[in-house]
Amino acid sequence: MRFKKVGETMPEKDRATQSVLSRSEAYQLADICKTKPQFAAITPRWITKLMEFKALDCGVYRVNRVIENDTVPDVMCSQTLEDYEIPQGYIAYQTQPREYQLSSVSTIVNVDTKVSDVYNSPFNQVDEQIALAAESLRERQESQLINNPDYGLLNVASAAQHIKTRTGPPTPDDLDELLSKVWKEPSFFLAHPRAVAAFARECTRRGVPPVVAQIGGGNFITWRGIPMIVTDKLFIDDMKTPQKPTGKTHILLIRTGEKKRGVIGLYQHGLPDEYSRGLSVRLRGIDDNGVASYLLSLYCSVAVLADDAIGVLEEVEVGKYYDDE
Repeated sequence: MRFKKVGETMPEKDRATQSVLSRSEAYQLADICKTKPQFAAITPRWITKLMEFKALDCGVYRVNRVIENDTVPDVMCSQTLEDYEIPQGYIAYQTQPREYQLSSVSTIVNVDTKVSDVYNSPFNQVDEQIALAAESLRERQESQLINNPDYGLLNVASAAQHIKTRTGPPTPDDLDELLSKVWKEPSFFLAHPRAVAAFARECTRRGVPPVVAQIGGGNFITWRGIPMIVTDKLFIDDMKTPQKPTGKTHILLIRTGEKKRGVIGLYQHGLPDEYSRGLSVRLRGIDDNGVASYLLSLYCSVAVLADDAIGVLEEVEVGKYYDDE
């Protein structure tokens, strides 16, 4: 007896002897369970979840700083009742403080209204197109927070806050040195997944495997109680997806929060047609061919309130492995 393959048409001579409904025939009446569009490039974007953000009403954020030099007044402490002169002075402010202006990340989504009218169930075609475009903008936002030449964390970190690895791979000693640069309530390390793996190997080799902690719904390895947050926006050899098993990258240590004089993200508050934080979606119109056009604009930046809020570990080698002994 020959068994019919799935999808194979039953010959007419065999239909008379068929006693059950075939799978291929039943398929014609069956409903199909479908997923929403799956976008492989979407990442957890932990940095935008764990960094403190400040809403702006005017699109500009000025960081006023004190000139920390000889103009800071001296103080006196005395336990006697003798006459003494209280030191005098004042705190000098910077006359030209840095101002951070929000930058925009934008895209346009076009949807044929005839298609969205007819093929709009079970998923709304316009909503799905806008949702995927918004995810793409959020991915670019995270990359800009790190790599933007004007305000990106890698480029605004003070030269005094940059250190190099001792031997190449990220060792516990290297991260301890980084902690000495950002010792005032550090919030989290930021590293590429391969850099985190490289650090874990170095810890295992020394017999001090890092502790795992759950933060914000995710599991992260920690060092000295500080979580190592992963992101693929810290490139390896200036590439997001390097092909070689070796390469060099950076590891950041960040203190976030306005009250802590740390690093804070910036976004525009109260946008017209606001879709989510700092992101607006506006209908540009429908042309003569029935194509609806939507403009998505995301406004973002990041401000560093004190130089010691960021530390950068440079030349981190991610391709060092050890054979089992």
